[in-house]
Amino acid sequence: MDPFDEGAGGLLKQPKSVWATAGASVVAFMGIGLVDPILPSIAQGLNATASQVSLLFTSYFLITAVAMLVTGFVSSRIGGKKTLLLGLAFVVAFAGLAGTSGSVGELVGFRAGWGLGNALFVSTALAVIVGAAAGGSAAAILLYESALGLGMACGPLLGALLGDASWRYPFFGTAFLMAVGFLCITVFLKEQPKPARKTSLLDPVKALGHGGLASAAVSAFFYNYTFFTVLAFTPFVLNMTPYKSGAVFFAWGVLLAVFSVIMAPRLQKRFGSLKVLGGSLVLLAADVLVLGYGSHTTAVVCTILSGAFIGVNNTVYTELALGVSDAPRPVASAGYNFVRWFAAAAAPYFAPKIEEWTDLHIPFVVAAATAVAGAVVVVVRRKALTNEAEEPEPKQATGDGVAVFAN
Repeated sequence: MDPFDEGAGGLLKQPKSVWATAGASVVAFMGIGLVDPILPSIAQGLNATASQVSLLFTSYFLITAVAMLVTGFVSSRIGGKKTLLLGLAFVVAFAGLAGTSGSVGELVGFRAGWGLGNALFVSTALAVIVGAAAGGSAAAILLYESALGLGMACGPLLGALLGDASWRYPFFGTAFLMAVGFLCITVFLKEQPKPARKTSLLDPVKALGHGGLASAAVSAFFYNYTFFTVLAFTPFVLNMTPYKSGAVFFAWGVLLAVFSVIMAPRLQKRFGSLKVLGGSLVLLAADVLVLGYGSHTTAVVCTILSGAFIGVNNTVYTELALGVSDAPRPVASAGYNFVRWFAAAAAPYFAPKIEEWTDLHIPFVVAAATAVAGAVVVVVRRKALTNEAEEPEPKQATGDGVAVFAN
């Protein structure tokens, strides 16, 4: 199904509450890649090593992974609006504190608190948008996907623009924008109905007892290691000014958005989800290898190109995670992300460590190997993964934001 056909009608005719939540979602997703262009500047400003600064990603995503077990528990008890506002309050506080850090240890700690707030917010945003949107869930999901893509693309750009003056300014800028989002949601969003059934802390773990969901989570774990090696380690390899690095990752984010929202559903319709996923993972592995061994110009091109493969993978993994299990979608998504986000926490830490132990090329060899490992899991476990994903007309692709944060 083409996400831009008539079935997605009503996308632009949404209530103010939907636009307020979607706008805040853009800023929330910007926070993921915000620090990319300024990682070298942070290292220089705080007299820290690359592996120390990369802990900004590790602390952020480690908390995000654990929070997958908590956010559903919280939102099913206090409601969607209060969960959104709680998450935004955490982000405003910890993003602002991050800008005042006097050491890399303080910055890593504040980034962890930011990760908790972001998890609470974005895990609930999709459900709120779907519940309040006009035109059905297809338009709501597409709007959420667009917020994800726009945020991932603009985060590095904002980081570059503000970070060129000082590495502290992007953190203050994010705190300000999220404070505006807090006010907009307070004014425009009505409280959403609470779920009929409260989610327990162990429900997502129990959902992983399903072979198909566990297989998708393990494959995505390997893939996420590759993804976040590119996102967190490559800025040190490129060693560019914040403006140039921001431009590279802005182009990367644009490709991610286009291939996630537009190209992936079309490829799935033609070839089937598992073939598309396996092929995209292998191509990503090849791209990462060339990135690691090529010239500086080649590394720039391959970094940007990786956004296309990452966009496709994000969308297909989402369908698998949300469609292969018989567990409720929020619960299946939480269990899936509990597993795979640990790789997002591991890659930023181990990639620079591997460079210290070996040389600059080996972290990309490892990243290529993990992408291939993800493809191998897809091939070996294809029967367990085959559900609606391999039908001639796959379900509407829902983008990475659903599987990443729906809870």
